[in-house]
Amino acid sequence: MALKHLTSSVFVFRRLGDGWRTGLIRHPRFNRMMIPGGHVEPEESCAEAALREVAEETGLAVTLVSPPAAPVPPGYQGRRVALPWWIAEYQVKPDNHLDVAHVHVDHLYVALADGTSPRPPAGTHLPGPAHPFGWYAAGDLPGLDMFDDARLLARLLLAGLAGGADGTDAVAAAQALVAGLKEPQP
Repeated sequence: MALKHLTSSVFVFRRLGDGWRTGLIRHPRFNRMMIPGGHVEPEESCAEAALREVAEETGLAVTLVSPPAAPVPPGYQGRRVALPWWIAEYQVKPDNHLDVAHVHVDHLYVALADGTSPRPPAGTHLPGPAHPFGWYAAGDLPGLDMFDDARLLARLLLAGLAGGADGTDAVAAAQALVAGLKEPQP
């Protein structure tokens, strides 16, 4: 039986003057363009790890965009945790967390970055980006060395945002993102 580690990754989007972009890092171990992400620490939820990893790897504070979800009934008392858009398992080689091959159970989130993103609590140190980082348009993705699943999702999510989100409303963004996922494949 393979060991499994929880990870969180984030598709980060920003609307610039000429359209929507996705934020990608150059991963030092894989030497590929990737969405920010990493291991979930024992004291944090997957959503908290997603926010931390984006801050560490890009220097950005972002707002997670909630996927469509079942409503919570009135009177429910539990603290809600932001849901990922997807959860996927990836077989990985030994890394700095485990010296044997194992499985990453990756919680994939979507987030918006802009000037109105909430800042981390006072006293939280936000260093500069830990990895080379840049903003990329859908047309840039085919020429980038990145994992195919990430390229596919980034392209479809960018198409959805381009078709119906102005970048100021997370609910409208979520609806546009879902619409992009329904786009026919080329």
